[in-house]
Amino acid sequence: MESLPRDLALHAATWAGATAAPLPYVRVAPPPHPSAPRQERRQARRDTPVGVRLGLQQRAATNLHRHVLRAVRRFAVLVIADLASFAVMRLVVRAVRVDALLGERIATDVHAAIPPGILNGWQYAVALFVGLVVTGNYARADRRRDARRLFLGCALATALPLWMTVWTRGFEPVLLQYSVTTVLVWLGLVAERKTIDRIVARVRAPWHSAAATLFVGPAEECRAAIESRCFAAGGEYRPIGFVDAHVSPAYDALGQIDDFATLLQRSGAEAVVVCGYLSDVRFREVVDAALTAECQLLSIPRAIEIAGVQPTLMWQQGEPLIALTSPSLKGSQFGVKRVMDMLGSIIVLFVAWPVMIAIAIGIKLDSPGPIFFRQDRVGLGGRRFRMLKFRTMRQGADAEKGSVAHLNHTGDSRLFKIPNDPRVTGLGRRLRRWSLDELPQLWNVLVGDMSLIGPRPFFESDLLAYEDHHFRRLGAKPGITGLWQVKGRSAVVDFEEVVRLDREYIEDWSLWLDLRILAGTVPAVLRRTGAY
Repeated sequence: MESLPRDLALHAATWAGATAAPLPYVRVAPPPHPSAPRQERRQARRDTPVGVRLGLQQRAATNLHRHVLRAVRRFAVLVIADLASFAVMRLVVRAVRVDALLGERIATDVHAAIPPGILNGWQYAVALFVGLVVTGNYARADRRRDARRLFLGCALATALPLWMTVWTRGFEPVLLQYSVTTVLVWLGLVAERKTIDRIVARVRAPWHSAAATLFVGPAEECRAAIESRCFAAGGEYRPIGFVDAHVSPAYDALGQIDDFATLLQRSGAEAVVVCGYLSDVRFREVVDAALTAECQLLSIPRAIEIAGVQPTLMWQQGEPLIALTSPSLKGSQFGVKRVMDMLGSIIVLFVAWPVMIAIAIGIKLDSPGPIFFRQDRVGLGGRRFRMLKFRTMRQGADAEKGSVAHLNHTGDSRLFKIPNDPRVTGLGRRLRRWSLDELPQLWNVLVGDMSLIGPRPFFESDLLAYEDHHFRRLGAKPGITGLWQVKGRSAVVDFEEVVRLDREYIEDWSLWLDLRILAGTVPAVLRRTGAY
């Protein structure tokens, strides 16, 4: 378990069976007096709404890493176990067919049904892997133990190497070989998948591999869920306590639902389970906080009519759960985007370096000051980074921001846009028109602070004015371009519209969407609409 505060750590131990003594209700403490010790003041800052939200965003990277690591480990174990099961089955068939383990008559029959070469090692192993992947037999929870799905995977795997022999050996012999081979491999896989969890549990202590799970809802519903087979010891989830939805929380609750975001941040939970009935407002708050922290979000089956999540039915130990997908990029998506970002930034830097050198020389000749403008911005998970741009304003212009704030035509400090800004130099105005001042951000992309496509990075001070749903735009790396830029650039003056476009991008992300935005960026730059 990560470094939980002492009260939460003890409470987690209670649910794990380490102690039976109930713990007192945990309430978020009020801000300490300015004369209080530094540690208390630091904790108070973390308990502010912005501090809690940033804490959840910062936990997101850790939780995402653990989810991905757990999925990779599960996938690798299943693949190794499947191939081992196939190897054992081949040895058994060989012993019966060649060594006449069950007698000469059975050996002759087996030789006729499964002649040598039908289960040719690596060829069938590859076909089996492909068949199981295509039919979804490496999914989480009970899907990997679904006998019918396993049969479909084995049937597909056997068909791949056998289909060409229909033309040379005839339909009936091949049909017999196909049927026997499929059934044998299927029986081996079913037996292996039914016992793999027990084997893994013996090899690796489930306490270390299970996801720390926080429950939220009425106390009686949470207790019932914790005691169900879904969350029994040795499974994929490790209960660490619950947050009570009642106004007066139960004696054994971590706290009440008003403090859910703070308790989630402190607990280090990797999964959240919604139990029983919550009002739509409370449900939205729980969903928003859990997905901000990249927690796996589950729900004991109930009617779900809420925007922003997509319910998917899954089975755990024979009982139904509903997985609520997060509107943020997942581990595999981050990996695909990272590869595309690195390749794209290297290619563009290689092509554009003569233009960048010419711009640098022009900036030096146009006005005194540095070539590059460096500024702290906020990116994925609220992480601060130093963003690069070609300098387009006179030196010291950042200190003059307060004196020209009245010229901001959006009326919102979070969207600071001034047409004909008097601080912009002559060359800088032309660079902004064609968005050439953004070229140095390719370096930010190359080092991993930014992406080619994503929400635009904002100032850390803007977070103080953020509402809960605004923080969801921090669920992806900031980009050089994005939906906002393609659909109007600075002409979009409503911050809620900016957030809507950013969340739309995160929720609907695909490689095809990125390619469409890249294709739409060039016309948007050439139109120069809203660029200043």
